[in-house]
Amino acid sequence: MKKILIIGIVASGKTTLARSLSRKISVPWYELDTIVYHKTLTGRYKRSPEEQIEVIKEIDTKGTWIFEGTDRDSYQCLYQMADTIIFVDTPLWKRKIRILTRFVKQKVGIEKSHYKPDFKMLKMMYKWTRDFEQSRDSFENKLKIYNEKVIRLRDSNKLD
Repeated sequence: MKKILIIGIVASGKTTLARSLSRKISVPWYELDTIVYHKTLTGRYKRSPEEQIEVIKEIDTKGTWIFEGTDRDSYQCLYQMADTIIFVDTPLWKRKIRILTRFVKQKVGIEKSHYKPDFKMLKMMYKWTRDFEQSRDSFENKLKIYNEKVIRLRDSNKLD
């Protein structure tokens, strides 16, 4: 049975890796952002942590999955549930470039997004990146608990 958690910060390459891996091993992939922020006909709303866990548990009953997203308190259960945890640890300089490139692509309509690509969001992405780097030690300590099932990738295109 395959249960894979792909974790990383904004623009690390999580989605690209999840999409590729999902196709390669025929396991369904779920973006955690779409579980946190549920899209309805009237717009997006943020699910409560309890609602998020219920959605995750429902998906888990299907047997195999790939979840990808950033680290959030609301779905820490995925670390225990996963057979494999892939930390996409792309260098900071590359993530900063990707954030700006993604923003431009979304603004001109080349790339889709689940959120409104405005300057406020761009600023938030850089803030989240900075916050992650400042609290990296705490995240690294959490990963040590699951060390036997963690794979660290410096490049999301290098998983074979």
